[in-house]
Amino acid sequence: VGDNVKMGNNVKIYPYVYVGDGSVIGDNTVLFSGVKIYHECKIGNHCTIHANTVIGSDGFGFAPNNSGETFVKVPQLGNVVIEDYVEVGSNTSIDRATLGSTILHRGVKLDNLVQIAHNAVVGENTVIAGLSGVAGSSKVGKNCMIGAQVGIAGHLKIADGVKIAGQSGIGASI
Repeated sequence: VGDNVKMGNNVKIYPYVYVGDGSVIGDNTVLFSGVKIYHECKIGNHCTIHANTVIGSDGFGFAPNNSGETFVKVPQLGNVVIEDYVEVGSNTSIDRATLGSTILHRGVKLDNLVQIAHNAVVGENTVIAGLSGVAGSSKVGKNCMIGAQVGIAGHLKIADGVKIAGQSGIGASI
């Protein structure tokens, strides 16, 4: 556990968990083995983060250099905020925001092997099945149901209550 980490009451941390400097872990939260939470992330109360999940790693931010011949990394200066009663399945990756926060709102449930990209927001009580991805800066509404192997392109808005069938590719706002 890093420096200045604020840990709530009754937090259960299994072996081999890393929590970065300045992070906050709420009450009654469980972190399973292999979880890595990078610096300045906030995890709410009554959350469960399953094995080998990474929260707060850099988003996929690259811009072409002046000549256009190579790519330069864009600093990822934001964080991840996970609100209360969220469950995150194993081997899931939630990227820190470029600026601001990547946010999982209260009651979100993510299956195993889900990717939430930088600056994405997932609304309250939304469920996302395995092998799905939400690309950067997309906003998913509350009470949505997203099937397995769904890909949501970047900078889209998905309205509240939307149901997306498995293996769908979403290229426009809904």
